[in-house]
Amino acid sequence: TTTAFIAGARSSSLPADVAATITEAYLTLARTNPAVAVRSSAVDEDGHGASFAGQLTSTLNVEGADAVIAAVEITWRSAHSEAASAYRLGRGLGAVAAPVAVLVQQQVRADSSWVAFSIDPVTGNPTRVVVNATWGLGESLVNGAVAPDRLVADKATLALVSEELGAKERMTIPSSSGVRDVATPSFLRARPALTADQRTTVFTLARDLETRLGWPVDIEFAFGPAGLSVLQCRP
Repeated sequence: TTTAFIAGARSSSLPADVAATITEAYLTLARTNPAVAVRSSAVDEDGHGASFAGQLTSTLNVEGADAVIAAVEITWRSAHSEAASAYRLGRGLGAVAAPVAVLVQQQVRADSSWVAFSIDPVTGNPTRVVVNATWGLGESLVNGAVAPDRLVADKATLALVSEELGAKERMTIPSSSGVRDVATPSFLRARPALTADQRTTVFTLARDLETRLGWPVDIEFAFGPAGLSVLQCRP
């Protein structure tokens, strides 16, 4: 919680009660799957006027209570980085970091990952849904390390307007030390990362979530053995 962040900021190390709480909660969560994602959630991130995606550190495929605690501390420290401070100042948020919450969630296994926008994020066209998709975990997609597939649909009809297949030369996969980038197998590079049914599902969700929330949305998805997972939805 943000309260734990504030307590940690007053100490040179993670408070013992916070570490004990994290350990207890992780051991409960890990009964079904020991791999978790440790994700940043600053209270001033992902609003209508600013998105801190990439400014604060999240860690994927973490196993073990000690490793989770270490990942939480890494996320906390990233709130004070030069990049995060410059980002806040540039948007009039002040130089001092707002309290940071950290989400510890079960790691989703992803065969493919996608980001969908319920309006065109470049032109602002409100009649379009734009989707970027690639193979593997979404890390290489959101950090710009891969040239993804790009699909555009008409929001009213969900008909495909255009499809550009990206090179998708790299992909992020789980590893013993977290995640790593590897060369995408050649037979996958020219293959669309989304099937026809999957892209229709994504187009529909983007449109419906915009209607439900009342503003244009930026959504992260994954598709894997568990089916479709909505990882994040923000303005």
